[in-house]
Amino acid sequence: MKTRVIPVEPKSPQPDVLQQACEILRRGGLVAFPTDTLYALGANALDPAAIERVL
Repeated sequence: MKTRVIPVEPKSPQPDVLQQACEILRRGGLVAFPTDTLYALGANALDPAAIERVL
């Protein structure tokens, strides 16, 4: 799977950008996003293959 960087405006995220992230998660992909202190990695917790990608 190719890495893509999708900028998101924190105060007013565009619905189409959020839809892209949701679609990546639905397909078993991972999404990285910043938090207050570091970056986090998101995956579909109901998809065992996606969980394996995190580990």
